[in-house]
Amino acid sequence: MHLIVVSSLDALCRQQACEDLAATHPESLVVLHDLLENGVVIRRVFGGEGLVEREETLLEHGCLSCAVRLDLVPAVERLSAGTAGPIIIGLPPAVPATVAVTALKRGLDRPPGPGQVHSYERMLACAPDALEDHIWDSHTLYESGFTPVVDDERTPGEFLVGELESADTVLLAEPDIVPAHPAGRDRGLHLIRELAPHTRIAPDPDKPAAMPSPFTTIRQSLERPLHPGRFRLALGTLAEGCCVLRGHLWVASAPECRIAIQGIGPRVWLENVGTVVPDEGRLDAGTVIEATGEDLDPAELAELLLHCQLTDEELAAGLELQDPFGLAAAG
Repeated sequence: MHLIVVSSLDALCRQQACEDLAATHPESLVVLHDLLENGVVIRRVFGGEGLVEREETLLEHGCLSCAVRLDLVPAVERLSAGTAGPIIIGLPPAVPATVAVTALKRGLDRPPGPGQVHSYERMLACAPDALEDHIWDSHTLYESGFTPVVDDERTPGEFLVGELESADTVLLAEPDIVPAHPAGRDRGLHLIRELAPHTRIAPDPDKPAAMPSPFTTIRQSLERPLHPGRFRLALGTLAEGCCVLRGHLWVASAPECRIAIQGIGPRVWLENVGTVVPDEGRLDAGTVIEATGEDLDPAELAELLLHCQLTDEELAAGLELQDPFGLAAAG
């Protein structure tokens, strides 16, 4: 049995993607899940002749993971025993494919049997002309109307970048309600290729008519710890113009901590992810930052970060520096 798990930011992109997939897999079943307000889950199953079943379930805890674990997994287990073709699963908007695949593997992968699942494929349905706008949207998924979960604090960009990182395939879904602008579509295709070079894009798009990609990814590594005060001042400049920022930091105010940095659109955050690993009597620490954006200058980024490093005098003095980020305490 082959399961195709389709994630999306909105139901229109998901609908088009699932319809296109069903057309290329005539014996498939399509399972569409929607999470409404107050924990109501609607499950619709479509076959070759149209709607096969429709069910509504009220969940005690109306969260995304509960909708997958308590409703999707049992439904797929039941349906997999009676179909020869793949099952196409259209997840509720903003539900990560990895959440669904993890739950399905835990619930379905058992000793060999007639309904055993053999393979999973993760796909992201995405409108390329809207990708850049979504990345720079500062509102939460709930505020932007993509999920009924009030306390979901992710932004649309955080969801899409996370899905691009894990997707096997990006399905270009371009609903006809608002015609795509050619220039915006080209920029979106360039950005998908830059952020997710490992993924397949389907259907295979025509080569963008625009100039070469305006987006690039640059990488900078530093061996000395960063001065927390100078890095804090530089952070805004560092993030400016970057669609995506990622890496890890060695900050002098938390020298034994490995600090992850992530930036998506207007939001940048730091997180203490644990202690660095000792290596031959010294701390195997360092700073590595990757920045993806438009018209980025590698020399400017290098100069900005080099200015944040501790100087020879600061290293020799062994100063105890204040931790303006609260990183050491978070560990």
